[in-house]
Amino acid sequence: MAIPIINFWKKYYTNPDEGLGSSYERIIIHNRIMELITRHKVKSVLEAPSFGFTGLSGINSMGFAKAGLDVTIVDHDGERLDLIAKVWQDSMLPLKTLQVEEYNFLDFPDKSFDLSWNFSALWFVQDLEQFLTELNRVTNKLIVLAVPNRSGLGYLSQKYLGKEDLSKYLIEDHIKHDNFNPIMQKLGWKQVIWDYFDCPPWPDIGMAKEDFLKKLRLGFLVKEKTEKEVKEPLTILDYWQDKDQDFANKMMKYYWLERYAPGLFKAFWAHHKFYVYKPK
Repeated sequence: MAIPIINFWKKYYTNPDEGLGSSYERIIIHNRIMELITRHKVKSVLEAPSFGFTGLSGINSMGFAKAGLDVTIVDHDGERLDLIAKVWQDSMLPLKTLQVEEYNFLDFPDKSFDLSWNFSALWFVQDLEQFLTELNRVTNKLIVLAVPNRSGLGYLSQKYLGKEDLSKYLIEDHIKHDNFNPIMQKLGWKQVIWDYFDCPPWPDIGMAKEDFLKKLRLGFLVKEKTEKEVKEPLTILDYWQDKDQDFANKMMKYYWLERYAPGLFKAFWAHHKFYVYKPK
């Protein structure tokens, strides 16, 4: 669960090196949502809340802006929103932002966005039903909720190791399907897709994935870094800023397990779950 991100999120704005695990994760979630965007002719996207458990906050929707969509990000921390806006500005991508104290009211007109979504962020919302009610009000076509896989071995181990922080900073009940799905149904949304995703050949653990692969004698999957590469961060920002056009291909070489693994295996290995809702 990478609970330390709660305290150390600022460091990624000075050193955006997220490592292999988060880099892979970002490409996978981008691809899944881009499929929906293309299929449903989405033109506008809301990401709320934007703060999840992945390194540099506020960049999961960058690829949508790069594809020409109108993107808005909502966060409760003003300093983080300023840093997010600067990263987008440096990437020469347009962004609208909104700061809220809580997520009980989203100051947008009804049906402002074709697609609203969040990634590993529901447990930062104080009132789940009120937040989803607002998401319902401002969304026209699709709502995507991506949550940690609570049956995953990585999640269970990190939950045990970080149980004090979990109870202090997060509301775990909000990422449970049995809690948010009935609310979505009541609000008039039908679940049309659910799936495991982010299922690479390493567990959801708090160590460098390169080191983990080497421990399993799968180091051949990781290209040895040159001296220059060791000094350079591994970040999807290079992809969105056209500095590393092969970034996505490099991440997708780890997709073989996600593509072929049976559902039973993903149930205890995948890092996240993916739920898509459409109006009934």
